[in-house]
Amino acid sequence: MAEVNAPDLRVVGEEGAGPEDLVGEYLTTLSGRSASTVEVYGRILRSLAGWVCERPGGAGGFRPELLTRTAVETYLKELEGRGYSVSHRSRVKAVASGFARWLIEEKGLLRRNPTRGVDVPAQPLLAPRRLSPEQRYVLKNLVERDGKARSEAIFALGYWTGCRVSDVSWLGMDDVHVGPKVGWIRVGHKGGKRRDIDLLNEARRPLREYLHHGNRDPESPYLFTSQRASRLTEAGIHHWLRKLRSRATRDEWELVSDVTFHDLRHDFAHRARAAGWTVEEVAYYLGHTTKKGTPAIQTTVRYTQVSREDIKDKLGLIGG
Repeated sequence: MAEVNAPDLRVVGEEGAGPEDLVGEYLTTLSGRSASTVEVYGRILRSLAGWVCERPGGAGGFRPELLTRTAVETYLKELEGRGYSVSHRSRVKAVASGFARWLIEEKGLLRRNPTRGVDVPAQPLLAPRRLSPEQRYVLKNLVERDGKARSEAIFALGYWTGCRVSDVSWLGMDDVHVGPKVGWIRVGHKGGKRRDIDLLNEARRPLREYLHHGNRDPESPYLFTSQRASRLTEAGIHHWLRKLRSRATRDEWELVSDVTFHDLRHDFAHRARAAGWTVEEVAYYLGHTTKKGTPAIQTTVRYTQVSREDIKDKLGLIGG
C-alpha cells in the first residue's frame, strides 16, 4: 500500500491523555509476531490513521472515536477503487480490528469495534486473464519507456516466468543465478513449495542488467529492495504496476487500466500452452503442485481454460 504522510497520532480532545503514538504503542504489544509482520501492520495502520486524520473532524490529529464503521467501510471501498486485491483489503480489515480491540480493552478510547459487520466481498471467480496482443504491446512499451532496469526485471519475472507477486517480493539473492548466457532462479515463497526454474533470455537479460546497474541496496539479502524496507513488498509491486499504468496515454489506458500483476502469470500460462507445453509442464513451472509434490492439474487447467472466443474462432472448422 502506498504510504501517506505520517499523521499526528496524538489523542486529540481526551481529558488527561498524553501525547502518545497509539500505533507505535500498539505495535509493541505484538511480540509474538515476526518483525516483517509487525512492519506490515504498522504501514497498514499508519495509512488508515492518516486517512482518518484527513476526513472532516480530524482536526489535525487522530481521534479514536472517528474510527467508525462508516470510516472503515469507506476506506476499504476506496482501496477497492484503487485496485487493491480482496486479500489485501481483508488483511486491512483484520489489522484494523485488532487495533480497535486494543483501543477498547487496553486504552478505553473506543466503545465498539468498527470492523464488526463490515464485509469484504469475495472476488468473483472469473476466467483467468489472457492478454490481447495489443495489451501485451502496451505493457512492454510502458516498461521500455520507464527506462529503469528495476522495472524491466520485475515485469520480466511476471510476464516471462509467470511468477507470483510473492515469489518476486521474497526472491533472495542466494536464489538468483544468472550469467551471460544462462540463468535460473529458485522460487516458491507461497506454501513453502520451492522449485528451480530456468529462465528465458527475455527474463535472464533484464535480471542481469538489474543486478549490475539497478541501484539496489547491496546490504539486503533480497533481490528487489525498497527505500522503506530491506525488500520490495507485495503491496509495493502492486503500487509499481499502478504507477506504470498511470503513465499510459488515453488509448493505452483503455487497454491496460485493469491489468494486474497476477494477470501476467495467467497470460504466461496461456502462452506456454500455445507453445506446446503440456499441462503437467505448466503446472511444474508455475508451482502448481500438491503436498505430495505431484502436479496440481486442476489448478493449471483453470489457469488455461478455454474461452468463448476460443470456441467461436473454431466453429467454422467443423465439417458436416
